[in-house]
Amino acid sequence: MSFMERVYGEKHPHFKEFFKTADGSYPEDVERGLGILRAIRGEIAGGWLFTVKGLVTAEVFTDYMEMAEHLLESNYKDPAAVIAGSTLEEHLRQLCRKNGIPVVRQKDGKDVPLKADLLNSELTKAGAYTMLDQKLVTAWLDLRNKAAHGEYGEYNADQVKGMITGITEFMARVAV
Repeated sequence: MSFMERVYGEKHPHFKEFFKTADGSYPEDVERGLGILRAIRGEIAGGWLFTVKGLVTAEVFTDYMEMAEHLLESNYKDPAAVIAGSTLEEHLRQLCRKNGIPVVRQKDGKDVPLKADLLNSELTKAGAYTMLDQKLVTAWLDLRNKAAHGEYGEYNADQVKGMITGITEFMARVAV
């Protein structure tokens, strides 16, 4: 069930149906459960789990994270932090869309993007990731904000390196 939750999410029909089926102990419940598992195996084998949008997004995010690494290696910790943090923020927006969480609100008839901290909180509430992940994301967003607002002495290159490594791992583990 944890595999199905990670891959499909709790709202997906496979997860919902298997959850109902796994609650029963009759032979027909087992057969329905096996049918769902066979369907999942077929989707994986057929490559249906990966959308073109998801693959393109992952590729673009990888490019940005590689740019951040290159900037850091060239002793440009501040732009590296901004690029890595901005990539994280867009990843949060993509996760919100995947989980049906609004990313904008109306103000004076215009769409206004919601702050990354609010998105982070909403994603945790929705079960997209854990409270520990939320705290890590909060720290990374704080570091990005310090870099974007000229508070360069508030962090160092090693912290930016940890941020880049952490964000890259997080985006791979909590995929769109």
